[in-house]
Amino acid sequence: MKVLIVDDEKHVREAIKLLGEWERHGITDILEAADGKSATEMIEEHAPQIVMTDMRMPRMDGTQLMEWLSGSHSGIKTIVISGYDDFDLVRHAIRHGGMDYILKPVDPAALNEALAKAAAACREEELKRRQSSRQSIEMNRMRPHYADKLLSDLIGGHGRREEILQQLREEYGLPEQIDRCAAAVISTAQLDDELLEKFARMKQLLYFTLTNIGNELLSAKRKGFAFHHLANPEEIVLLLWDDSMPMSSLLEDIHRGIDATLHRSVHIGAGSFQPFPEGLARSYQEAHRALWQRSLQDPAAWLHTLSADGPAAPRPLRLSAHEEQFRLAALSGSPEQISAAVDGWMQAVRQLDRVTPEQLVQWNAEWDWMLKQWMDQGAEAAAPSPDKDALLELPRSLPLDKHGRLSYDLWTSQYEGRLTAASRILTQKHSRENHIIHDIAAYLESHYAEDISLQEMAARFFLSREYISRRFKQEFHVNLSDFLARIRIEKAKLLLHNPQLRISQIAEMVGYQDEKYFSKVFKKQEGRTPNEFRKDLAAQTH
Repeated sequence: MKVLIVDDEKHVREAIKLLGEWERHGITDILEAADGKSATEMIEEHAPQIVMTDMRMPRMDGTQLMEWLSGSHSGIKTIVISGYDDFDLVRHAIRHGGMDYILKPVDPAALNEALAKAAAACREEELKRRQSSRQSIEMNRMRPHYADKLLSDLIGGHGRREEILQQLREEYGLPEQIDRCAAAVISTAQLDDELLEKFARMKQLLYFTLTNIGNELLSAKRKGFAFHHLANPEEIVLLLWDDSMPMSSLLEDIHRGIDATLHRSVHIGAGSFQPFPEGLARSYQEAHRALWQRSLQDPAAWLHTLSADGPAAPRPLRLSAHEEQFRLAALSGSPEQISAAVDGWMQAVRQLDRVTPEQLVQWNAEWDWMLKQWMDQGAEAAAPSPDKDALLELPRSLPLDKHGRLSYDLWTSQYEGRLTAASRILTQKHSRENHIIHDIAAYLESHYAEDISLQEMAARFFLSREYISRRFKQEFHVNLSDFLARIRIEKAKLLLHNPQLRISQIAEMVGYQDEKYFSKVFKKQEGRTPNEFRKDLAAQTH
């Protein structure tokens, strides 16, 4: 594994080389560059897996280097080492994929912790690549999935272009002569929470549905392909090569088909027609940017393209300007104060000319950063040792309605939920009645008949799954699923007193759709089947 250290001060580079436990992290080559411009040349030549960069440098500074990396080499893990504790720099690092932001003078523990995390991420991705390679033969049998791989490689510039094109021609009917092409993008990340929840346990079905609708209208008429973008799994890409009719007409047919099937007006970003195949990546980038930089307040538009000059940059709004109000509201524990703090933010947002999905994602990332700082620093009124990781896994769905527009009501609910969860963690007492885990237990006792998972509890209470799992076991000495099973079986025992109810009905009433599984759980807990339990009850009454 290779690492590149980028800093215009040689003594800083030497210090980092001295402090890093390179062998322990599996790093064999340490490269150096004195500025961002030199770094780009080193990266192109040596392909390091990790880049550690300063932010203030001549020729090309760290912000420009990170922008270049996120656009051209997004797989490289970036660690910022800076002498500036500046929110704008931190925000920029987050936006462009920085894994950590370490302040100078460099603390050895912080440096090696960041290296360990980056190295682990690299190894995990390499493992996934190897697994993907081993599965390539199987993917070949699964033609639609193999087509996704070929087209994803083509659009991403991976593999040998001519070999990919030849396979697409031989296996999937790609026309021999294509002069120009255009790409369009649909992102499932921009669907509303209700639809995403419906497909939460079968995301592949959602991808298949969207792809199938696109291919019914494109492949059948030999006008293009629709495929699941494997490098960005939330995206469905539409590749169009027939420019004899307006692209908007083709996309409108697909838009109508999705609306008829899913009852959703999806938004589509469209790129311009470019020379094929060399211009395909550019058209895709245009489509991607158009979709993520669209205005969420536009009541009618569903098709989005970039103007000649690109969309006007939204007026910046910094979350940091509201951080103190958010923090004080969380520490107050007052629902009224939390609501007022969130309302202040919403009023500031409403004054913007436009809000984009890209901004929502950025604000979510800033929320994560802000809450992590609260957990790291504690707070004056906080209980001892708040759990740092409790709030780091927050719901990722954007606050959009069924038409893909910004829902201020849903957004307000999400932000109030985050602040309420932060308040409970920061101010929680050790007493039983105040502990958030008991709120979760109370919810389970009231909603035992519903289909409940740890992931759903994490989303509802704005806490991480790991935190809930660990603290629940500490408090109740059983895991969440066993606790829920106990509640369900106790309720079932009461229902078994009624001889008019069938076992299958009782199973469904307490949250089990499978009668056999219900009986298995019942016997495990009670030592006898539901039928045996009912017979024993009948014998006791005679």
